[in-house]
Amino acid sequence: MQRRQFIKGASLMLAAGVTAPLTQAKPTVTFSPFQAGKYRILALVFDDYETLDLHGPVEMLGHMPNAEIKLVATKEIVKSYQGPRMVADCLTNQTYDCDLLLIPGGLGTRTLVSDIALRQWLVEQVTRSQNVFTVCTGTALLAMTSVLNGRKATTNKMAFEWVTSLNDNPQWQPKARWVFDGKFLTSSGVSAGTDAALFWVKHLHGEQEARRIEALTEYSWNQDASNDPYAVV
Repeated sequence: MQRRQFIKGASLMLAAGVTAPLTQAKPTVTFSPFQAGKYRILALVFDDYETLDLHGPVEMLGHMPNAEIKLVATKEIVKSYQGPRMVADCLTNQTYDCDLLLIPGGLGTRTLVSDIALRQWLVEQVTRSQNVFTVCTGTALLAMTSVLNGRKATTNKMAFEWVTSLNDNPQWQPKARWVFDGKFLTSSGVSAGTDAALFWVKHLHGEQEARRIEALTEYSWNQDASNDPYAVV
């Protein structure tokens, strides 16, 4: 009955000289992997990411009140440099609103800096991220865009020459455990990301909360950003 009424109505419109579209545009619905009301942390993972780059910060940030962490990747399963595999919660076929975008480093970044599709995704994802946190050579993935231009930033000191060669426009810091400038938090190599993550906890919730998590994880926190024992001389 409803189909006959629809056909009849369409015929009357055509007879009256009214042209109707065959289909109606539907509003764009953006999928969110996060629960409403959470502090949304989106972590990029890729083949040959450095395990501690990701899991050190995840350990600390995951203990914050109301935090929710999701993994994003170009494919469903990725393999860390050390071997264990991770299952992504969502894919880079779209971007997502988040409070913190976390980008680890690792040997995989050496090839990803030439990935044009990932570069474009990062540029768009950064605009939808309240803050961005890179660990180690994860900074290289931002350096291949223009988002760090004019900002102070740092990276793994063993890879400092390579990362800084990708872009002359950031204000590269050869001595810094981590640097926070604008919306960007960048850290030195591997374990430095764990120190920077506790700094971020302190930034959001105060030192007492950061100390609580430090004690909970039995971790000795280097809370001095200028204390960089691996600084480039």
